[in-house]
Amino acid sequence: MRVYVLQHVPFEELGNIQPWLAQHNAEIHYCRLYANEPLPEVADVDLLVVLGGPMSVNDESHYPWLVAEKAFLAQAIAAEKPIVGICLGAQLIASCQGARIYSNYAKEIGWFDITAVAASGDVLSLPANMHVFHWHGETFELPAKAVLLASSVACNNQIFQLGKRVIGLQCHLETTAENARSMVLHCADELTGGSFIQDADEILAASEAQYQQLAEWMATVLDYVTRK
Repeated sequence: MRVYVLQHVPFEELGNIQPWLAQHNAEIHYCRLYANEPLPEVADVDLLVVLGGPMSVNDESHYPWLVAEKAFLAQAIAAEKPIVGICLGAQLIASCQGARIYSNYAKEIGWFDITAVAASGDVLSLPANMHVFHWHGETFELPAKAVLLASSVACNNQIFQLGKRVIGLQCHLETTAENARSMVLHCADELTGGSFIQDADEILAASEAQYQQLAEWMATVLDYVTRK
């Protein structure tokens, strides 16, 4: 399995996706967009993981590589490649399909519940309630033909499916304790207080069981998009 990882900043990494890839003997290739590394050929991709980042998908004047990335994602989706987009990655998937990305009414940072939305057809099955990690200030319109799978109190569009092999995750199911520490270190200025913003101590107090549960849910997503 040839896996391509689109990375937008050095401190947002694969987290618990890494051991899943190792278990599946994946050949991992990074495209570090912040370092202007080239995008792969769509035909070479068996699985695409689009990571998060603090920038907005609308910041094309500051990050010109966003233009090419969106065009590449549109091609990969049209080719029915397995894709998982996380936070910014989910917003990029929505954007390349013509959906609007805009500021959410509240930032959502920390550990908050999401709730499954009933959906019919061949869609990813989720638990009724999931306690997951978040770090975002923007949200998005649901892309045309996408199916909403989960919502939270602060943000309606949390998980969506597009076609048979594309999953967008506004929340961070990939998070490990190391990921959380890295986010707190590099993005501490966003911990400004608010109804849906936890402080650093509360964020980092998460138990090993919470991180293990995220890993299990992330594995379910990866198993689903790569199923034969």
